[in-house]
Amino acid sequence: MMHSIRWFLAFGSLAVAILHGAVPVEVSPVIGRHGMVVAGHPQAAAAGLQTLQAGGNAIDAAISVSLALNVAEPYGSGLGGKLMLLYYEAASGRTYVIDAMDAAGALDVEAYQLRPKGDHSYGYGAVCVPGLAAGLWLAHQTWGSRPWADDVAPAVVLARDGFEILPKTYLFFAEQEKKLRRGDAEIARLYLPGGQLPKIGTKLANPDLAHSLELVAEHGRDGFYRGPVAEALVKASIAGGGVLTLADLAAYEARLTEPIAVDFHDYHVVAAPPPASGPALILTMLKVLEEEDFAGGPLRTSTNLDQIGRVWRQVIPLVQSGIADVEQARFNFEKMIAPDSISDLREKVRSNAPTEPEQEVAMWFDDSFTDDAMAATTHFAVADAHGNIVCATQSLSLHFGAGVAAPGTGIVLNNTMSNFAYFDPKSVNAIAPGKRPRSTISPTLVFQGDRPLFAIGIPGASRIPTAIFQALIDRLVLHRPMADAIGDTRIHLTGGQGWNGEATIEAERTLPDTVVTDLKALGWQVELPEAAGTGRHFGGINVIELNTDGSYTGYADPRRTNAAVGY
Repeated sequence: MMHSIRWFLAFGSLAVAILHGAVPVEVSPVIGRHGMVVAGHPQAAAAGLQTLQAGGNAIDAAISVSLALNVAEPYGSGLGGKLMLLYYEAASGRTYVIDAMDAAGALDVEAYQLRPKGDHSYGYGAVCVPGLAAGLWLAHQTWGSRPWADDVAPAVVLARDGFEILPKTYLFFAEQEKKLRRGDAEIARLYLPGGQLPKIGTKLANPDLAHSLELVAEHGRDGFYRGPVAEALVKASIAGGGVLTLADLAAYEARLTEPIAVDFHDYHVVAAPPPASGPALILTMLKVLEEEDFAGGPLRTSTNLDQIGRVWRQVIPLVQSGIADVEQARFNFEKMIAPDSISDLREKVRSNAPTEPEQEVAMWFDDSFTDDAMAATTHFAVADAHGNIVCATQSLSLHFGAGVAAPGTGIVLNNTMSNFAYFDPKSVNAIAPGKRPRSTISPTLVFQGDRPLFAIGIPGASRIPTAIFQALIDRLVLHRPMADAIGDTRIHLTGGQGWNGEATIEAERTLPDTVVTDLKALGWQVELPEAAGTGRHFGGINVIELNTDGSYTGYADPRRTNAAVGY
């Protein structure tokens, strides 16, 4: 049987619009009759395709993609970090969630709070118990169809043979060269070969990571949380002043749980639950704006952006005060989207009311977190011939995580401890033993009736929720093609109303001058941090769309090294 495979890969071309209706970034759809993978690096997408064509289902392929991304995007995610995975099971019509977010160990909170603030974001003191390996293992044991070792095998080969340094890969390395040289000899050895940045077009191998992956392939989750890998992680942590213990690693469990969701127009939008906080923001904003048609479009006018900004300012303090890894978080979300709450929010938006006094000091990021434009995360999606869909986001928190790699393992470790609140013990996100810091990651599925329409997600720190929100409005309200929804000028909102500084709208530089002028007249600061398509600041959206004939369309945002491949 002949299979037609189309690749889409872009190294940051800026296809500036010259035709009426075109958008600043050209996104090329890829069609697959039987299956589709969209991922942050072409070799990771290829790993998932290999598993699908070998008879694996979406979960099997997701494991291959996830671990291959560990190899090919070492700055973004991996065994040393976290995972939030949505799985739509076609046979049952249900959507499940694997929460494999990083967690604090059984640490002495008071002693940890006395550490220098820098310890929360760099070095072994910033490392939470990683969740990704446990999450993948739980997904496989619940839904996988092939032997676990077969799903891990493509990543082992890629680590041993080396992944290709693409032009944007090089830029991501170069922008963090100081971090790679900062003092951890092991991460410098791995990712500065010969003491230099790896060259574009070369391959960078990681035999230590290949060996760690082999142990995971042979022993499952215990290959990471027990035995030689765990011992190496803890040994390095102790030597580096960290707080990880063997007991912390052995005790970690991923959670099989349920998503949060809202009905929006004729659609059902399903997203990751707490401790992910981005979805609560997206879904609540959708409900507040459900009665708006945005003047029929385009979305990026000063009037529409001002309205979105006013909604954002009202909703985000509620998310900040109510959504985290606490028992009442789901109740808090349901309370936020209750009809009386939505009506109250709409009235506050119409009157441009200030936020509540007790919320004015709230910040989207906790006081311990530095918002880094290069926050390192990746998003991928997989769909198989049976209609099963995986939509997953995984992360090390910041670029190259804590800037450390445990000797002999090849594993870059997260700095997720930076995501806790440290100086407000009443915060729902206050640090506690075993607790999982919240995160803006927002894997999302959209349904119409019982039929899934598309899976969507993006990396980009605080810019994740606003990117997904505007793509959803473009697609679901203004009925734009998905490629245009992804490719159009990206915007983001920060601050305002007495908290977190000036009310600011960030955008790619393709935002028209007239819109910038009008936004300033409405009281917004406007910042244009990067050219359209650059991807450093705003990340790259990846989507799989399900077509009525049973085929799939993949969209890989060229703002990063994303690739879509179908068969």
